[in-house]
Amino acid sequence: MARSIIWFKTDLRLQDNETLVKAIENSLEVIPVYCFDEAHYQSSEFGFKKTGSFRAQFLLESLADLDANLRKMGSGLIVLRGKPEEEIFKIARDYQVNKVFAKKEVSYEEKQTEEKVEKALWKLNCSLETYSTSTLYRAEDLPFTIKNIPEVFTDFRKKTEKESTVRKVFAKPLKIDSPNIPALSLPSLADLGIEPIKLDPRTVVNFKGGESEAWKRVDFYFYQTKALSTYKETRNGLIGTIYSSKFSPFLALGCISARSIYHEIKNYEKQFIANDSTYWLVFELLWRDYFRFMMKKHRNEFFQQTGIKTSPRSINVHNEEVFKKWVDGQTGIEFIDANMMELKLSGFMSNRGRQNVASYLCNDLKLDWRYGAAYFEQQLIDYDECSNWGNWAYLAGVGNDPRPNRYFNIEKQATDYDVNKLYRKLWLQKI
Repeated sequence: MARSIIWFKTDLRLQDNETLVKAIENSLEVIPVYCFDEAHYQSSEFGFKKTGSFRAQFLLESLADLDANLRKMGSGLIVLRGKPEEEIFKIARDYQVNKVFAKKEVSYEEKQTEEKVEKALWKLNCSLETYSTSTLYRAEDLPFTIKNIPEVFTDFRKKTEKESTVRKVFAKPLKIDSPNIPALSLPSLADLGIEPIKLDPRTVVNFKGGESEAWKRVDFYFYQTKALSTYKETRNGLIGTIYSSKFSPFLALGCISARSIYHEIKNYEKQFIANDSTYWLVFELLWRDYFRFMMKKHRNEFFQQTGIKTSPRSINVHNEEVFKKWVDGQTGIEFIDANMMELKLSGFMSNRGRQNVASYLCNDLKLDWRYGAAYFEQQLIDYDECSNWGNWAYLAGVGNDPRPNRYFNIEKQATDYDVNKLYRKLWLQKI
């Protein structure tokens, strides 16, 4: 094969990227490409942008870093904008490409786009070859087929941990042969129709995108602070840089792989300690796998109000006025409002916060959970389609939760996790 394209999507890295490795192995020249899909910068049916300021800025930084790392290998990144089925087609035609290598998708809209690209490439006698690069475990290594994956996470976890193994990572390539790649040309936020970021001074972690930054965060969390050793005890925190790993934005865009983090945890355990905390980070990576496999199993059911349940819970008619107060942190419930203000002004919220605000919207306000999921899609810097919609469905009672009514007592949660009201005071103060 003379020449191929590697179509980067949410796998913006060189380390442990099977798609890139296969493209290099099977080509004399590789053309790295990223396409800003115009559909990702429109509004959803729920009235929110599908990509908000925080994630868009993080994406631009990640692409700049990817290009810089590709240049060190003798290549570079070509950036496109528009419909992928049109733009990938054009560049495949112009460069006389035989094959396009890309990450395999599982969610509904992304699968549709993938199919459109493949259909367009057929006209050029060019094929699309995809690889799974997002999960800790490969689907073919699981002790069950996707169709037969247990609906309860605990059953999935126990059997997977017992009968499956995590594969080794793919090494970063030493060299990439490419035709001359022009200098990187990235759109601005304004070009994408997105408002610029206004960084709130209370934002504890100023996330910067890219594979280089992902590995800096691993080094900081594992080796500089050794915070991994106490992760299980601190993971429900609300304030600070090290109560949790903060790997999620990098995982969401594929700046680092779950498998790389897993093997780094194993290295850490050999050097320092293996305890409940080091295991618990692997446990969280398994949750991420689970939601991705569930999305593959149930497809677009996770985007329906009834979710994957045959007998859904009764949900009140959506109330825009009540919902807006939730979005703006004006419900009158301090713990909810503080978390919603952090999300609005920083693009991030703790795991404990996410569970509480979702439970409040679903169980106390009794609103359509999909509006909450769509707002998170817009706001979160670490938005991951499978985890976001899977978690929201879970808390709304229409997902994989085996308990029929999972309810969070907000006042008790606030007392347990914000005992001195430091978090509430931080995000509810006027600045």
